[in-house]
Amino acid sequence: MPVLRASDKDFPSKLRAFVGNGEAVAEIRQAVGAIIEDVRTRGDVAVLYHTARFDHAKLNIRQLRISAEQLQKAADQCVPEKKQAMQEAIRCIEDFHRKTLPKNWKAKNPHGALVGERYHAIQRCGLYIPGGQVPLVSTVLMTAIPAKVAGVPEICACTPPNAEGKINPDILAALHFCGVKEVYAVGGVQAIAAMAVGTGCIPAVDKVFGPGNAYVTEAKRQLFGLVGVDLLPGPSEVMIIADRSAKPAWVAADLCAQAEHGSGKEKLYLVCDSEALAERCLSEARTQSNNLKHGEKIRKAIESMTCVVVVDQIEDAVRVANLVAPEHLELMVAAGKQKKISEGITTAGALLLGHETPTVLGDFTAGPSHTLPTGGTGRFFSGLRVADFLRRTSFARYDKASLKKAEAVVEAFAKMESLDAHGQSLKVRLKS
Repeated sequence: MPVLRASDKDFPSKLRAFVGNGEAVAEIRQAVGAIIEDVRTRGDVAVLYHTARFDHAKLNIRQLRISAEQLQKAADQCVPEKKQAMQEAIRCIEDFHRKTLPKNWKAKNPHGALVGERYHAIQRCGLYIPGGQVPLVSTVLMTAIPAKVAGVPEICACTPPNAEGKINPDILAALHFCGVKEVYAVGGVQAIAAMAVGTGCIPAVDKVFGPGNAYVTEAKRQLFGLVGVDLLPGPSEVMIIADRSAKPAWVAADLCAQAEHGSGKEKLYLVCDSEALAERCLSEARTQSNNLKHGEKIRKAIESMTCVVVVDQIEDAVRVANLVAPEHLELMVAAGKQKKISEGITTAGALLLGHETPTVLGDFTAGPSHTLPTGGTGRFFSGLRVADFLRRTSFARYDKASLKKAEAVVEAFAKMESLDAHGQSLKVRLKS
């Protein structure tokens, strides 16, 4: 477990080494490329083959698509407390995303021409819902609800089956409650490939959304261009900035929560203005893990995937956060310092502000999507939002008067770029 001091000269390079560069290793790239090519060549046969290979589920083509009756049955059998929790989370998520819905606009530009933008929902979107050891029921809501708010007319979802070929019933219920009717029992690279290239059973989509493991992320990377992708969310990560006002037991609980995702590649960043405080938090996390279901995995992640950063003053954590660009950032500092520190952090996927705001709220119900950039990509990516399910088209409309005002600008650029036909296309309209 590295313990870094932000004041050291080599701190940025050591921190970057821990963050990584987001590149998949050659072995993963090659394996993913081979599966994609197989799906491209053999279609559903390849999808079924790799489903049996990785998920140990021997399905036939008719079993790939989940029927409407199966979705309805899962919803009907969902116990009241689960149904109520899903519906409450849906309300929070929908309320948040409706406030972010972009609006069409138009106005006159300096030439007097009419310009503006129009937004259109992407025609067909595919959602990837991880469903292995940790069935991410919340990911259904965090991807499907923004798509619904955006007005996407066709939404399909892919989620891996278990060895018996069954889908987690809570995932199916969540899909039903979100109004997703096209669902396939397929996961991994083969799911991303099928949605991107299209097969006999699974029609191609225009854009793929949702988190996944390193193989799923690499598949999205390789298929980008043929199909749109939301972002490249890899193993989950959290940064907790804590000063002496933080309660070690609370910090520890949040570290354990992040570490239990189970891939072994989750990253935990603990930034404190006291090494002694950091050690108390980690010691408490080890103790708490002994009473948790995934305790062994949590302890392993704490020991091998935690980076402790000690800063001279807690305000110095701003620089650390902007270098890491963490997926989730919890700010557990004195109330008087929260505003200044939070406003200085410009690369975090999601900010969880204050001692009473653990990451789990963002994971399940607060409102913003939990599909967030990881591995430093928060420097240029943002978390999933309604706008990601929309296309923007700009427009312009000139008349004779506004065309005349643009003449000098067009003529100048046509000469600079040696494109006389460009200039002529305007002049011919003024001469007629």
